[in-house]
Amino acid sequence: MRITLIGLNYKPEVTGIAPYTADVAEGLAMRGYDIHVVTGFPHYPQWAPDPRYAGPTIEETVDGVHVTRHRHYVPGSMTVTQRAHLELSFGSRVARSRIPASDVVVCVSPALVSTGLVFTRLKAQRHRPALGVWVQDLYSRGVIETGTLHGPSAGATTNLESGILRAADGVAVIHQRFADHAVTGLHMAASKVTVIPNWTHMPHQAPMSREHARDLLGWSRDSVIALHSGNMGLKQGLENVVEAARESDRRGGPVHFVLMGDGNQRQMLEELGAGISSLSFVRSLPEKEFRAALDAANVLLVNERPEVAEMAVPSKLTAYFGSGSPVVAATTEGSVTHQEIRSAGAGVRVDPANPSALVDSIVGLAANPAKSAQFVESANGYLRHNMSREVALDRFEKWVRSLANAHPIRSRTASSASLGV
Repeated sequence: MRITLIGLNYKPEVTGIAPYTADVAEGLAMRGYDIHVVTGFPHYPQWAPDPRYAGPTIEETVDGVHVTRHRHYVPGSMTVTQRAHLELSFGSRVARSRIPASDVVVCVSPALVSTGLVFTRLKAQRHRPALGVWVQDLYSRGVIETGTLHGPSAGATTNLESGILRAADGVAVIHQRFADHAVTGLHMAASKVTVIPNWTHMPHQAPMSREHARDLLGWSRDSVIALHSGNMGLKQGLENVVEAARESDRRGGPVHFVLMGDGNQRQMLEELGAGISSLSFVRSLPEKEFRAALDAANVLLVNERPEVAEMAVPSKLTAYFGSGSPVVAATTEGSVTHQEIRSAGAGVRVDPANPSALVDSIVGLAANPAKSAQFVESANGYLRHNMSREVALDRFEKWVRSLANAHPIRSRTASSASLGV
């Protein structure tokens, strides 16, 4: 079977959606599927084009997978207009290109606007492939929960997302709450929605001792360290962590906060945190050092804006759950993030936008190593039993086969020719 995955993000990007798309592509290729990835130029989470990649289009093989890259617009900051420009830039390049002949085409969202352009192109073909959307974030919830759109504009986004997802032959989402919203809020048929939870994309490795990890990174053995890794974007609301570091300074520095990664809010956060002794910024690290950082921390942070409850499942959780450190989540009670952490028994929740409560929770957990160890053991077990790569690949393989079976004509018409003109 020939499968094409289309999405903005892919290797060598190491955070966000890219590792999951790469895992699926490589895993299905190892199982004998003919896989082609159509993606953008690396740019995330720093939101700047990777200077190692040049030209309008690149064809390459990445870890056994044929990858086509199209250059696209990369905004300097993220507004609704710039996000739309980014996706239109990528989607129009893909829609005008020669899309490989396939039995199944799966578009990865975010990149909803791009998905709409690709679907419009492929649906015009006489013998089209089966079309699927793999939803990592919900646009319609995101624009509302981050406050970027209101009223008619938010309604129009919901209608756009609903129309594109309903145009697919099937949709895979990463959480049951997403599936519920797809049915009740986006008016999809429940039979067309499949839940495939994300997984840990790092090979299993026993956590290293905190002391060894800190020695490897050159971090003090004596500090209480709270680490937030990954994207520094709008929905994370990391101003709360900066203010928690300021509160730690006022208390004499009982907690040192580390923000590791990049994103379109990083510069603002660095300016906001200037002069705070209890705050450090670290760029994204290679895998060995990244693992060490997770194990070196006393606690691992998830921070979300108070309004964020349904739009996304933080991809960092799969890495957090496999580490040697417990989780503290500043998130709304009952949010998707809270539900995941509670299901895993991985840590504690505090109210978002409450810096003092965040400091109190970290200090309390750091002072209770037995409780921390209990959270770590529970999270590691949850990861092994519910979030393994092989289980996820089994689910994804079953899903794409169900899409292909909805269009059996593809088995007779797919050839080595492309669908392009």
